Amino acid sequence: MVNKTTPALFEAFPALEDYVAAPISKIEKLIHSTGFYRNKARNIQGFARKVLQNHGGQIPGTLEELTALPGVGRKTANVVLQELYNIPSGVVVDTHVARISKLLGLTRSKNPVIIERDLMEKLPQKYWIDWSLYMIFLGRSSCTARKRFCSECVLKDICPSSEASIQKEK
Repeated sequence: MVNKTTPALFEAFPALEDYVAAPISKIEKLIHSTGFYRNKARNIQGFARKVLQNHGGQIPGTLEELTALPGVGRKTANVVLQELYNIPSGVVVDTHVARISKLLGLTRSKNPVIIERDLMEKLPQKYWIDWSLYMIFLGRSSCTARKRFCSECVLKDICPSSEASIQKEK
């Protein structure tokens, strides 16, 4: 839904100053379909204001600065640092990453911050940027939330949760 919403949002507000000057109701209307639109609109406007006021209109380049901005958590900050600056600041943890990393035995936690820490301890830093993309692809192809297709999975021989691994244990 975000990918469907952002083109109109970016067209209506091409610059940070446009978000700051806009009536909040106009931002809300454009992002209504994403859910929690009132809170998101306040965060979008607050983000634009803080980036202009505190960072001269430039997106900050540290995890600490980014997470201090309205609406920006660790996941978003990691994505921004990786995509804009190619900085492997951590591992992006979304629902696919959390679920599959747990199935792979890389974490036991459900808490994204703890999952990120567990992954950072176990994965070489050179994989931090791409790990979430690998897990998202896997989560959309052979290891979906509703049904796992272990026989088709590229990790079937090493995944402790795969049907093949479970059969070996028996």
